[in-house]
Amino acid sequence: MEKANPKIDLSFLAEKWPSTIVSRTQISRFTGGLICPRRMANLDCLGQGPEGALRIGRHVAYPVKSLISWLESRSVFVKDRP
Repeated sequence: MEKANPKIDLSFLAEKWPSTIVSRTQISRFTGGLICPRRMANLDCLGQGPEGALRIGRHVAYPVKSLISWLESRSVFVKDRP
């Protein structure tokens, strides 16, 4: 029987972010370089981005809570290697 994957908690990202939204242009800074703005644009276009994205003019932003939930749902722990 395989063990269930433990839930990944990325809530600490919100504690250090100064706003309740993250601009797509700042996604790389928010995630520590894990995701770039172009990748987010592609995922949004495919309907695979975070829920609740906002468009203000030409700019897109994501609610921090929604973005963190989305990141957690796409994350897995890397198994220890021998």
